[in-house]
Amino acid sequence: MIVVHHLNNSRSQRVLWLLEELGLEYQIVRYQRDAKTMLAPPELSAIHPLGKSPVITDGDATVAESGAIIEYLVEKYGNGRLVPPAGTADKRRWTYFLHYAEGSAMAPLLMKLVFDRVESGPAPFFVKPIAKAIAAKVKGSYILPQIERHLDYLEGELGKTEWFAGAEFSAADVQMSFPLEAAAARGGLARSRPRLMAFLERIHARPAYQRALEKGGPYELLR
Repeated sequence: MIVVHHLNNSRSQRVLWLLEELGLEYQIVRYQRDAKTMLAPPELSAIHPLGKSPVITDGDATVAESGAIIEYLVEKYGNGRLVPPAGTADKRRWTYFLHYAEGSAMAPLLMKLVFDRVESGPAPFFVKPIAKAIAAKVKGSYILPQIERHLDYLEGELGKTEWFAGAEFSAADVQMSFPLEAAAARGGLARSRPRLMAFLERIHARPAYQRALEKGGPYELLR
């Protein structure tokens, strides 16, 4: 039995979605973030030394990292589904976006989250103005322009093909869902990029996505 070690409001939501798309049976073990630090609880470290989600166990196998989990599930259980044929241009795009989602797209979004907290978080009164000024400078000079550049790039890529790896929905779209949902929630993604917004609308309408949301529980990245 596949077991998903599921942290609320995390990347593990897309693992549930993939499992629903593949029609696989699975079990969910739930973990809650610390309300103050927003970090995963220490119990996750018993599953994987880094104590992060997503992690799945499948018999004797323990697999961490979203991209690795997606590849494992598609290769073992997909029977050719949700991945383009080997050696094709679509397969190269599939592999690229499977890695791009975390390797490139998420980095400036995570930096923005950190510096937003520096700006708004508690600090001694004599430090607060300096911290806010530094955070605003870093965001304005580097983070926000980087986010804009990535969103422009992705808007252009969806002008070439309906889905990220070609004409058909694939596991690359599952992987790309998280950075785009994060961008819509806190990175400035809006109607000015209609292809990306249409992508989000399409995936949110998929029955498998909706089933995963019901099973995974509240998912605040959608707000």
